[in-house]
Amino acid sequence: MSQPLRVFRIALFAALLALAGCGVNPVTGKKELQFVSEASELQIGATQYAPSRQSQGGDFKLIPELSAYVNEVGQKLAAQSDRPLPYEFAVLNSSVPNAWALPGGKIAVNRGLLTTLENEAELAAVLGHEIVHAAARHGAKAQERGTLLQVGMVAAQIGIATSDLNANLGNILVQGAGVGAQLVTMRYGREAELEADLYGMRYMRKAGYDAAAAITLQQKFLALSQKDGRAQAGWLDGLFASHPPSAERVEKNQSTATTIENGGEIGADRYRARVAPLLAMKPAYDKADAAMAAAQKKDLPKARALAGEAIAALPREARFHQLLGDLDLAEKKYASALPHYERSMNLDGEYFGPYLGAGVASYRLGDRARAETWLNQSAKLLPTAPAFYYLGSIKRDQGDTRAALELFKEAAGSDSDVGKQAAAEYVRLDLPRNPAQYVATAPQLDARGNLLLVVQNRAPIALGAIAITPVLVDASGRVVSEGRMLQIGQQMEPGARIAVDAGLGALTQEQLQAVRFRVDGARAVER
Repeated sequence: MSQPLRVFRIALFAALLALAGCGVNPVTGKKELQFVSEASELQIGATQYAPSRQSQGGDFKLIPELSAYVNEVGQKLAAQSDRPLPYEFAVLNSSVPNAWALPGGKIAVNRGLLTTLENEAELAAVLGHEIVHAAARHGAKAQERGTLLQVGMVAAQIGIATSDLNANLGNILVQGAGVGAQLVTMRYGREAELEADLYGMRYMRKAGYDAAAAITLQQKFLALSQKDGRAQAGWLDGLFASHPPSAERVEKNQSTATTIENGGEIGADRYRARVAPLLAMKPAYDKADAAMAAAQKKDLPKARALAGEAIAALPREARFHQLLGDLDLAEKKYASALPHYERSMNLDGEYFGPYLGAGVASYRLGDRARAETWLNQSAKLLPTAPAFYYLGSIKRDQGDTRAALELFKEAAGSDSDVGKQAAAEYVRLDLPRNPAQYVATAPQLDARGNLLLVVQNRAPIALGAIAITPVLVDASGRVVSEGRMLQIGQQMEPGARIAVDAGLGALTQEQLQAVRFRVDGARAVER
């Protein structure tokens, strides 16, 4: 590393330290650097809670009493927290056994986890653990570590050559994933998990629960994590991904229990009574899960049959009707998909999924007005790349290039197939106006001193009919003369680079310094 770069990195890091506060963790009492303020934590929780719930299945509404019960238990534990926050608790409509917490005390637990717990004390162990994640700033600290990593990355990039050939369209279009999505799927480290277990058990006991339930729960999770086969699959996708169980956690919980007063509520009968309606619905959800698994294997007839069985067992579940719409959409049966989506909307008008599906189906049927209404509602509930892509397509079809570009840019922020399609559409619209944005040029001398023009396609699509004019500029950058326009007829794939004769013959180094290449045009290659 060069001395100037080393000095720059030290200065940049020192500046960030100056902006950070040296605070005390409200749970552990330990001193720590705090880059993320409490106000920022509260804002993250307030703004990300709704879209995070949408992205994880949406709120479970068929048994409102169950959500009220989970909130009641959660608030009992939150009252014992070392940090007062606006704690909220939601039950999500997902079979994946999982629970998570956002900064600011926003917590969710999936119905798939509730069906595996055996008593209220185990529920208290789960919720107490998540409360500590929020109270002890575990999510905020993960962001702070990310900030430090970004500082290192930005500083390291100072040393990278900055010629046009190093530019990348992705730097313009790709935006990071939402903060909420990152935090929901984040894998906590060993220290954070042990802290959440320790203080969660203390909160349990203070709230009147038997903290030993946290031990038996972890023992159950550890045994399940060591099993093979399909029974383990859901846990690997859910709780184990972000909260990995371990023998160490069991041992630490056993040690913690020796420091806590014995006894307390288990609440087995009360829990079974509250969860009984959900358990009665479980076979229908199992059918729907099997239908989705069949659809992923392209066995759509089987998926449709299983979805129909799920609806017959539980006709009020909006997600099942959406599933039938999704199956029709996959088979390009757009007209038959719409009634399923509309039925889903009527049953639950606050979930993004049916609006998105109906918007796509309507667009494919040529009903742009209806598609725009539904896609906008979908994006309002949960901003997704498909919604922005089809909204961009509508604006493009209407001739509103500026709006289309903004929407395609939003969609291209997703690292997905539709994000890549949106990036391609963005280029097709923008290319006639800004060809130099997608065609990189650089001079190069051959062995005889003749000037070559190096051209690279930095667009995500193939380009052709590239027109470039070499020009000479004076000291102020003003063009004083132009050469013959160069026409590159060959098709250039994304990232391809070629060198052609610039048509200016041999140049001195002084003349070379005055040469520039103006990109006059390029055309997208349609396939």
